[in-house]
Amino acid sequence: MGNSVRKLTTAFSAAFPEENASAPVKEHSKRSLFWGRNTAGWILPVILTASWELLARVGLIDVSLFSSPSQIGVELSNLASNGELLAHLATTFLRVVSGFAIGVSAATLLGALTGSSGFARRLLDPLLQSLRSIPSMAWVPLFLLWLGIGESSKIALIALGVFFPVYLNLMNGVRRTDRKLVEVGLANGFRGFALVKTIVLPGTLPAYLIGLRQGLSLGWMFVVAAEIMGASRGLGYLLIDGQATGRPAIMISSVILFAICGKLSDGVLATLSERLLYWQDVYRT
Repeated sequence: MGNSVRKLTTAFSAAFPEENASAPVKEHSKRSLFWGRNTAGWILPVILTASWELLARVGLIDVSLFSSPSQIGVELSNLASNGELLAHLATTFLRVVSGFAIGVSAATLLGALTGSSGFARRLLDPLLQSLRSIPSMAWVPLFLLWLGIGESSKIALIALGVFFPVYLNLMNGVRRTDRKLVEVGLANGFRGFALVKTIVLPGTLPAYLIGLRQGLSLGWMFVVAAEIMGASRGLGYLLIDGQATGRPAIMISSVILFAICGKLSDGVLATLSERLLYWQDVYRT
């Protein structure tokens, strides 16, 4: 048996040498693509940071108003050494996660309802669309009045920001499910949850995942407004504290940390989206 397998393997290798030769090449190409995709995004930030530092050192930038990267690094190092940086990051992250979870839960429920029911859409969607146009800062005094200055008002404001993009994308995703696919599902005996799982959910998932990424992005934006509402800890508080004490390095550090946290969390959702949508046959550049 072993001799037969070896002979078959040898014969296959002789008949299709290009298949065996291309395997390591394909694996090498995948590794090159992975590293190229994950390192290319660092090129522009590194160039901008180096240029920024150089302009600050030659005096073309007023470092009393626009701190250099080295000054920002020193401030971040000081905050990290006394434990303040980790505390601010953890507080902001917890607020964003809590608001994101609440906003996504409500948006998923209402988005699925209004997307699948014409009556529910006519009843609820006009009100929700009108609320969507209200600026975030207009909600701040109302939430302070209704929920007080504690964590509830901050998390509610973040949840509100997360809600609308998730709701809108999910509702439109459900409404735009291909009618022919639904008819095929019904013809093959799919009803109720089986129809939703087999036809509606895969068709809606791309739009829903885009809504999640947009909602998370707005969650990081709204947390700034939330932490202006009398917070004593968090990146937003650090930003306001830097303004009050005249420390531009602290202010810029807060902005950079917001950008990094937002990019990392969006990267998690982007990776999750790729894994969940592996079945899509789409054009990839």
